Amino acid sequence: MTDATPDFDAVVVGAGFAGMHALKSLRDTLGLKVRVYEAGDSVGGTWYWNRYPGARCDSDAYIYCFTWDKPLLQEWEWSERYPEQPEILRYLEHVAERHDLKRDMQFNTRVTGAEFDETNTLWTVHTDKGDTVTARFLIAAVGSLSTTNLPRFKGLETFKGRWYHTSRFPRGGVDFTGKRVAVVGTGATAVQAIPEIAQQAKQLTVFQRTANYCVPARNGKVDPEVTAARKADYAGIIDRLRGSFFGFEHSFIPKSVLEVSDEEREREFDRMWDTGGFAFWLANYQDMFFDQKANDLCADYLKRKIRKTVNDPAVAEKLIPKGYAYGTKRQPLDTNYFETFNKDTVLLVDAATDGSIEEITEQGIRAGGKDYAFDIIVFATGFDAMTGPLKALNLKGRGGRTLDQQWADGPHSYLGISVAGFPNLFTITGPQSPSVLSNMPVSIEQHVEWITNCIDAIRKSGKTSIEATPEAQEQWVAHVNEVVNGTLMPGANSWYMSANIPGKPRAFLPYLCPEGVGGYRRKCDEVAAHGYEGFVLA
Repeated sequence: MTDATPDFDAVVVGAGFAGMHALKSLRDTLGLKVRVYEAGDSVGGTWYWNRYPGARCDSDAYIYCFTWDKPLLQEWEWSERYPEQPEILRYLEHVAERHDLKRDMQFNTRVTGAEFDETNTLWTVHTDKGDTVTARFLIAAVGSLSTTNLPRFKGLETFKGRWYHTSRFPRGGVDFTGKRVAVVGTGATAVQAIPEIAQQAKQLTVFQRTANYCVPARNGKVDPEVTAARKADYAGIIDRLRGSFFGFEHSFIPKSVLEVSDEEREREFDRMWDTGGFAFWLANYQDMFFDQKANDLCADYLKRKIRKTVNDPAVAEKLIPKGYAYGTKRQPLDTNYFETFNKDTVLLVDAATDGSIEEITEQGIRAGGKDYAFDIIVFATGFDAMTGPLKALNLKGRGGRTLDQQWADGPHSYLGISVAGFPNLFTITGPQSPSVLSNMPVSIEQHVEWITNCIDAIRKSGKTSIEATPEAQEQWVAHVNEVVNGTLMPGANSWYMSANIPGKPRAFLPYLCPEGVGGYRRKCDEVAAHGYEGFVLA
């Protein structure tokens, strides 16, 4: 090894929640020289890019924030339970200004590649602006849902109207007034956007491939007394979040749904339904994710709600999910989603009953042999989740081996934070960590804290590199798969299972820890306490 001096101690890719916290922690706690590269022109990550109508967080605002700035927890006032995108972006801009983060960030710059220099134990990072810099550590804070998935629809280039993807909406928004609009997709994003677009459009047609189970958000102003009580108990809240199952103040009902009476079950379901948010998904009976009979009872309740809400029985049946267990796909929170299909100006085209999309035409969309004319098409077709953003970095590890090659059959990581053959690379909320199965800021903070402590330990020990061993990695991959195979999750064609991208190897992308994010945190802490067990320090 030579004594080459890197341009930076660490390069961080991405300036969302993860990148902002990584910079703050590495720069201000360890005193490292850090450069953050961000493709957008400011901070925000997902809240910079996703500006579609109705975009808002679906974690309660009081837990969807940085907990490391204790004074700001007391000072910041959220306007409602689930703030909209502009408000979250204002919060992140405020944090960036408050902690002078932007001086170490380079915006409008996309990382196009990085390779590990084995001679000097450095990463060489390239950008689309022509930068080539070296860094001891490379930290991917690229987000789990940041690589847009736009299916290759035949004829899209011929469409004479305007089209948009929800993750790349224009800054000033889109005026749908008096327009014939199509929304393609009915996932969590579409569930937020459809009711908003329907209020403007002259005619809205929704193209549905897979019906979704939705539960009500129950958004609105938060009682000032509730807000005051939360601020008084933030230390307790943070402890509970860190030790929780999903990073929320939710716990499963510690009994089987099959054991209780019909009356008790209905009472509990009503309570969760009325509470809104993720309670029905993340605080239901403990066997919902494991036992099909138990799951059927939960699903039946939601199906009854759909039938009760949607006036036209034929439309209601199209909106009833089929062929997969409740909770095995990302849970959308809705505000008047099902009610929207009662409008005379809203039409549902269901792939199973009406035919799937065949092509985009000059005038609109052809589906099931029928032509539909539109002025605007909105694609709410999601993302190449979790692995997509990391593969887009074009990383080359030892021997020039690419991450694409390493992950040809799906992700292989150790703890979702490190990849064998890629020394000094850290992935914040990467594949095979709780990540998208948790309240993201909680998991982001845990990873950033662990990475910061790890780098500090490496430097103090006089070492220059850390790398997961292939053996530890494969044991972790096997564990992740063993756990999820004991649940109903693999039965759904979800993006959790990589099923939304043609040709993507079918694999469960996050980690469903049997003891939740609290148990995962303990595992990571144990690895560190045992001298970074499963890693080689050199």
